[in-house]
Amino acid sequence: MNKKALLKKKLLGTPYFIWSAIFILVPLGMVFYYGLTDRTGSFTLENVLAISAPEHAKALGIALLLSLIATLICLLLAYPLAMILCGQKNGRQSFIVLIFILPMWMNFLLRTLAWQTLLEKTGVINSILNFLHLPSLNIINTPYAIILGMVYNFLPFMVLPIYNALAKIDGNLINAARDLGANPLQVFMKITLPLSIPGIISGITMVFIPALTTFVISKLLGGSKILLIGNVIEEEFTQASNWHLGSGLSIVLMLFIIVNMLLTAIFDKDGEGSFL
Repeated sequence: MNKKALLKKKLLGTPYFIWSAIFILVPLGMVFYYGLTDRTGSFTLENVLAISAPEHAKALGIALLLSLIATLICLLLAYPLAMILCGQKNGRQSFIVLIFILPMWMNFLLRTLAWQTLLEKTGVINSILNFLHLPSLNIINTPYAIILGMVYNFLPFMVLPIYNALAKIDGNLINAARDLGANPLQVFMKITLPLSIPGIISGITMVFIPALTTFVISKLLGGSKILLIGNVIEEEFTQASNWHLGSGLSIVLMLFIIVNMLLTAIFDKDGEGSFL
């Protein structure tokens, strides 16, 4: 490739580099600046170490617990769904995948507001239950509602990577194992599950991180009664106007994101679990 062609490629990538600098590097730089300085501009680690304060540690602990539960539920639901998808014919596969992707085209906030309407004490679900003379469902403003919102919103991010990893498994391997006398459980444990680990890791990462950092779901479905670390950070920025503390707590969450990225890089080096 000659120098002119290389120069043209670099020029074509210029808008992307400018966009990345403005909307990725600059905001990250601002977060680190405010998180590692005080109001006078002096360097400090107090904002980051504030995560050890009882109220912040509690919010982080609840967020971690609910995120782990939601991620586990997504995994338990997504793996069988992905296997069913792989067993369908090509036409049905595309249709079912479209059904999973379709809700993602709707605004995240609207999807969560819809669940708030459904779960309210006088909402759609309880109205139907009352009409049928059945007990009311009182889970709004509880951790269960938050987990439900997380699972609903983030389940497609677990299904699609696992489906993508399963679809790449060579069917001849499974047929060979069956010909050699392996039963369905042995085929699953020795071939299907190990080869789908990249998709599982990718799915866990794509569900756990947004679930950990969310504040909209807990605010709408938890009624602001259950504060997650995302809610604490959001309040520091919008209500307390304490950008330094909010940025310091954000840096702590970035550490979890970095750990998840490292795990993905280790277990999914070739990007086999990615569906992008």
